[in-house]
Amino acid sequence: MTFRYDFAPTPFGDALVVFSDEGIVRLDLSESADPSVPWLLEDISARLHEVPLADPGAADELAHLLDDYFAGVPVRFADHLSLDWRLVEGFHRSALQAITTIEWGETMSYGEVAVLAGSPGAARAVGTACRLTPFSIIVPVHRVVRSDGSPGQYGAHPEHKRYLLDLEKNPAKRVAAM
Repeated sequence: MTFRYDFAPTPFGDALVVFSDEGIVRLDLSESADPSVPWLLEDISARLHEVPLADPGAADELAHLLDDYFAGVPVRFADHLSLDWRLVEGFHRSALQAITTIEWGETMSYGEVAVLAGSPGAARAVGTACRLTPFSIIVPVHRVVRSDGSPGQYGAHPEHKRYLLDLEKNPAKRVAAM
């Protein structure tokens, strides 16, 4: 198996994208101003047991889809891209795969996703799956909200979640870039 990486621009900064021969393994919205910092590759290398090789241009198709998405086009990333789920197991995988069915502009509660994933009562585990997703944005964990309808967290950046929800709710008004 060969692993490669490239970067894709987003309004939140450049995202590290890691590919296998089977598809995208990880899209990481870095907490760093510089997404090429070594610790990002160290983390994914440890998980994959191999160091991905730089492959400039590998993320071009994803970058075009992200451009469309952030322009307000309802993109279903799973219709265009192959995902390699090797970093996600068990219920977390079931939850994330259930989340891929949430349509543009719609939301579901953590509890509703738990039911859809086959484990009623596992709302907290859905939250953990969302927090640990290796597929930020392309698996729309931002569409999973609290039972009272409030957005909840999105890693260390709840403002990113609000931005994505607002973008999908009002695509004609396109939210200003961050």
